[in-house]
Amino acid sequence: MSTAFESLVETDVDLQPYNTLNISARARYFASVESESYLKEILRHPKAEGLRIVVLGSGSNVLFAGDFDGLVLHIQIKGREVIKETDEHVWLKIGAGENWHQTVKYCVEKGWGGIENLSLIPGTVGAAPIQNIGAYGVELEEVFEWLEAVDIEGRETCRYEKEDCEFGYRDSIFKGELKGIVIVTNVVLKLSKNPELNTSYGAIQTELEKQNIDYPTIRDISDIVIDIRKSKLPDPDLLGNAGSFFKNPTVKNEVYERIKEEYPQAPGYDMGNQKIKVPAGWLIEEAGWKGKVVGNTGTYKQQALVIVNYGGATGREVLNLAERIKKSVKEQFGIALVPEVNIVSSDGKV
Repeated sequence: MSTAFESLVETDVDLQPYNTLNISARARYFASVESESYLKEILRHPKAEGLRIVVLGSGSNVLFAGDFDGLVLHIQIKGREVIKETDEHVWLKIGAGENWHQTVKYCVEKGWGGIENLSLIPGTVGAAPIQNIGAYGVELEEVFEWLEAVDIEGRETCRYEKEDCEFGYRDSIFKGELKGIVIVTNVVLKLSKNPELNTSYGAIQTELEKQNIDYPTIRDISDIVIDIRKSKLPDPDLLGNAGSFFKNPTVKNEVYERIKEEYPQAPGYDMGNQKIKVPAGWLIEEAGWKGKVVGNTGTYKQQALVIVNYGGATGREVLNLAERIKKSVKEQFGIALVPEVNIVSSDGKV
């Protein structure tokens, strides 16, 4: 006889403590997962078959648009271990439930470079490759080696090398073909003992000059990135938010040039292949949404790209605001914004 499912999971759990937007929504089933063996035991249970599953890390990139009639797995697998080392590099294996920023701090303290530009990005290590997180001129794929993941039926652990992951801008195979198919449990990064610093991002260079730092260290870069992020983004412990709500859209050169004719100051970043990345925050601000309050929600006064919960907002309220923003940007610029945040409704992901 198999273990009773209810002894493996909790029932009717409020998800408000588990998402940084501070949205109250209830999960039919919920489990904090601290080991791969426990994860497999839950997934193999007959009662798990056919259940819709949502995987949570820190809940910093998710919007619950309503109650969830399925199973929420809160991945808490911890641990950091050097599995290989040379004179030049270390290969660090990290549990998917480890906090991303704490992991960056750990590496900076060790003198291992490669992820200092990704300081203070909210979330867990397991979410980092799924999203291919990036900031200030660096993306995770640059230091990524491989990851381990459990298939959704809990039958086996699979290993995915960098070439398997199909990394793109804030994208990977885990958001496409393997979405809802596997659950990340461990991630391996290749870090440098003699790092080449990336100071190409304008704000970093400006701060280095302002602080008269001619020969920066990885700690200098990390500290500067932390200061920049704190100046632009609200602390989710003080004001509910999920960071950047939308991706920065990439458009064809001719679309960008058309926008520049009407808005000469429009920022754009050359992505190659006749494509330009336009900051979504600028588009949203130009459409009149920066700092706007709508009911219990709105956009952050210092960064229009961030949707915030001023207290008591429902997931549906936030989603409705996001739809209004998308519509106005589309009407004004002809550009369709795509959410960076994962949106979960009662009947699964939308």
